[in-house]
Amino acid sequence: MNNKKPYLSIIIPCYNEKENLQRGVLDEVLDYLSKQNFAWEVIISDDGSNDGSTEIIKESIKEQEGFSLIANKHGGKPFAIWQGIKKAKGEFVLFTDMDQSTPIKELAKLIPFFDKYEIVIGSRGLERENFSLIRKVGSSVFRNFRKIILLRDIDDTQCGFKVFRKDIAEKLFPRLQFFKESEKVKGWKVTSFDVELLFLAEKSGYKIKEVPVEWFDRDVSKGKERSYSKESVEMLEQIIRVKINDIKGRYNQ
Repeated sequence: MNNKKPYLSIIIPCYNEKENLQRGVLDEVLDYLSKQNFAWEVIISDDGSNDGSTEIIKESIKEQEGFSLIANKHGGKPFAIWQGIKKAKGEFVLFTDMDQSTPIKELAKLIPFFDKYEIVIGSRGLERENFSLIRKVGSSVFRNFRKIILLRDIDDTQCGFKVFRKDIAEKLFPRLQFFKESEKVKGWKVTSFDVELLFLAEKSGYKIKEVPVEWFDRDVSKGKERSYSKESVEMLEQIIRVKINDIKGRYNQ
């Protein structure tokens, strides 16, 4: 990192990530970025963690140039990412998960496509290492159902490793219905905002490139209050909701 305007802003949303932080994920990010020849910044956008994550982050980054922390009220993953986007100074923004199941080094596979595509996303492929059987089945059902209804040319909408040109992210995020609903957020609230975001991008005519990346489930956090069965049902419901919203013209500019 140097005093130049960042070429890339890395946004890491955080909600109750104490265990992942304790195993050194931020050191992994710094180690990779410190070897790159482009200007960068890392924005950790905390979503109201209550497990001590923010204290660990503050201590970890207090002497690290280029790292910053945003302490948000609890609003869910899309909200945390949006707060990071608004603060970002880079030409491009990367959203990457704190657990680093897709390692930051996989960025090298995405960078070559920045010049030709406004959006470049990681894709985990069909085989998900370290996925339980129920999660593999659920992922397959979700993907096949979603491709029937939306985004037929994209295999993996849910990989937490996506790069957007910043000006485009600024246009798309406020249009998410997630921000227009009054539902109270509990837990991490990941759901299928990625589907809606990519659908809006495709509908707006932006070019999307999907790139295979390494992925291995490394999430050891314990405080996200997530139920994969409940979340899967919600995600299927939201795919239908996106389709209905489109039919009703709610995404028309």
